[in-house]
Amino acid sequence: MLPDEPRSSADPSPEGGPPGCFRHPGTATGISCTRCERPICPECMVPAAVGFQCPECVSRGHAGSRRATTRFGGGLAGDGGLVTRVLVGVNVVVWLLAAYVLTPQLGQTWSLFSAGRDVLGGPAGIADGPDQWYRLLTATFLHVEWWHIGLNMVVLLWLGPPLEEALGRLRFLALYLVSALGGSTFAFLVAGNLMNSVGASGAIFGLIGATIVLQLHNRGPLAPVMAFLVFNLVVTFSRPGVDWRAHLGGLVLGTLTAAGLMYAPREHRGPVQVLVVAGALAVEAALLLIGMSLYGA
Repeated sequence: MLPDEPRSSADPSPEGGPPGCFRHPGTATGISCTRCERPICPECMVPAAVGFQCPECVSRGHAGSRRATTRFGGGLAGDGGLVTRVLVGVNVVVWLLAAYVLTPQLGQTWSLFSAGRDVLGGPAGIADGPDQWYRLLTATFLHVEWWHIGLNMVVLLWLGPPLEEALGRLRFLALYLVSALGGSTFAFLVAGNLMNSVGASGAIFGLIGATIVLQLHNRGPLAPVMAFLVFNLVVTFSRPGVDWRAHLGGLVLGTLTAAGLMYAPREHRGPVQVLVVAGALAVEAALLLIGMSLYGA
């Protein structure tokens, strides 16, 4: 019963019959709301688990209910892999544009290129200043060889949906982008005096680290994902031309960010997760600024 409202706002009919509906006083009814006990007519009845409720009580009940979320606080979605497929689509479209439409302009303007002040013609690219910092992100959507994008997208389709389902779309997208930028900023810090690389591998390594964190949190089997990580690290350091700096940067930032998102205390989960992502971005900004002090004008 609602304490701030009378049990019935309708008086019994003059003939001594049933009371009138509290919303439509001219309509007599013998049915009352099971929550507030006010009389309601057939037009106002909302079926409930037991009896009927009035529209006002139904609205209050919905307002007081908690929104269903994923296990780590994200919004539930009917399609747990949507963001993953969108990311794959963006990568494929950019690869097609770079390979067949905007060749070689897109590769030249979007790659993770940097030439420091000690290089003839430098500083250029990222080291040239904020107008070129967009390369830190655009390079992570740019690939050259078909096998490069193929392998990265297969792994993204494998690891992405479970993480997206567990974290929710927004948190998963934040994890992916933080991992991608972590790889780019660490690569610039280490090799920004002269470098040029492309690829989503930093983001992919971040998802590998996040999958390890998820398995630890769920107490699931670690052997498959650990073996996959070791295999990729062996390939990273054994093949020439592979940017190990981007791989390690993405792995470390992605793993730490995932740990913060998944182990945030339930009672303060939202604010803590925001601080985790903001902290990761602050670390990446610091890496960029240190690199600029080493290589920039």
